[in-house]
Amino acid sequence: MEDQGQAKKQKLSDESQVKISTLYDTILILDFGSQYSHLITRRIREVGVYCELLPCTQKIKDLDFKPKGVILSGSPYSITDADAPHVDPEVFNLGVPVLGICYGLQEISRVKGCGVTGLSRKSEYGFAQLKVVQSNFPHANELFAGIQDLTQVWMSHGDHIDNLPKDFEIIGSTETSGFAAIAHCTDPVYGIQFHPEVTHSVEGKTILQNFVKLICHCDSNWTMDSFVDKEIERIRKVVGENGSVVGAVSGGVDSTVAAVLMKRAIGDRFHAVLVDNGVMRMNECEQVKESLGSQLGINLRVVDAADLFLDKLANVKDPETKRKIIGNTFIEVFEKEAHIIDEECQNSGTGKINFLLQGTLYPDVIESISFKGPSATIKSHHNVGGLLADMRLELIEPLRELFKDEVRALGSILGVPDDLVWRHPFPGPGIAIRVLGEVTREQVKIARHADYIYIEEIKKANLYRSISQAYAALLPVRSVGVMGDCRTYEQVIALRAVETTDFMTADWFDIPVPVLKRISNRILNEVDGVNRVVYDISSKPPATIEWE
Repeated sequence: MEDQGQAKKQKLSDESQVKISTLYDTILILDFGSQYSHLITRRIREVGVYCELLPCTQKIKDLDFKPKGVILSGSPYSITDADAPHVDPEVFNLGVPVLGICYGLQEISRVKGCGVTGLSRKSEYGFAQLKVVQSNFPHANELFAGIQDLTQVWMSHGDHIDNLPKDFEIIGSTETSGFAAIAHCTDPVYGIQFHPEVTHSVEGKTILQNFVKLICHCDSNWTMDSFVDKEIERIRKVVGENGSVVGAVSGGVDSTVAAVLMKRAIGDRFHAVLVDNGVMRMNECEQVKESLGSQLGINLRVVDAADLFLDKLANVKDPETKRKIIGNTFIEVFEKEAHIIDEECQNSGTGKINFLLQGTLYPDVIESISFKGPSATIKSHHNVGGLLADMRLELIEPLRELFKDEVRALGSILGVPDDLVWRHPFPGPGIAIRVLGEVTREQVKIARHADYIYIEEIKKANLYRSISQAYAALLPVRSVGVMGDCRTYEQVIALRAVETTDFMTADWFDIPVPVLKRISNRILNEVDGVNRVVYDISSKPPATIEWE
């Protein structure tokens, strides 16, 4: 029954989801598991061309759109591995240009033959100098148009092809790799051994731009300005003239932008619900009521369920269990409120609630798919899955194909105030996963107060907009300290701040020491129960942004 329910939810989501790929020229990226695959998506969208990332196992006959071009990503696999992933050969029968990157080049060689059997183990990692080789075939030179004859690129591979596939020629080489770039003599099929998507490849963005614009002839019309009108039109078509939508809001940029977009499309037929789960930030509910309700005119109601959540979290320490308790309880509370709203709508003759709005973003989707099936759970995403199997509402996810920076741009276009547009992300489970160990009312109070001070100080220092996400976590350890000439044995606050463009990878933010001193001093003096403050200098990977 669970599988049937999941299939039903997926079908409903597919039917009501906006098919952006049918509205724009689209590049299809087939992912072979590379850590850089999402960067290919980012770079291409940065030049104004829409693209989608799908697993390399995608069957071409099952595509619901015709791409303008296809890119095959890199992979942690060796092409010679027995269980190495392979592309559907029909990719080469689509009649569109194909670009293979690293493993993708080797996959092209495998499919085309004459270049795979002689693979050698000559590792090449890090910087390399690419020598561009001019071709007698004009189309082959388009990939490196405008690029100097010698350019720096980034390599990350252990295999090389030893021979050219039939009807291919060399268009680039390095000292170690004689076949660093190849092109078909007559067809627009290209392979490059280096990674143009990483910033270390100096002309990498230009190479990708050449592929999608010069070779695939894509229009650079992927902008949030163009997205707004098309998305509003799609929402109105999906919801209909009499349908209504209910959705949860948190005050974060994702749910706020989704809510404003929905209101712009269908007005007060969109009903927003804020569930106070007891683990929100300081003064969160009051701020959300003011910003969404009073300022933006969203049809909003608030449900106070703090005691319900906190009682269920008693004695729970495992982070995944916390997430599941909060997620399941949220669904119970939200569905009960949605049922009340539905009855009110029907009684007033304003239409039945048919749809559920979710603020799912593209990184959530990417981290939740894998060409070998569902990926290992690092931590569950509250916006992907987690819905009840018997849910009758259809999902509508207008932000599902957008990255965070695109959502912020969309919010600005929709008139969302800057303090909301640039607000740092806040996890669905809230402070419950920033209180490591058992979640109690007292622990939440400590973490909430420390976080409030931390955010206030980085705003005063004009650092908030430079930081992608910052928060204070309460650690499940105690340390010896001295306060007022007396020994203390209190808790530890860990400060976290990262900078990132897509939240797939992140680096710790270098907060100036004087600012850290002020933050530490205030927390130690103003927050009861804390006698030590530490700063987290871990990147993602290997760490995640949140501690739990």
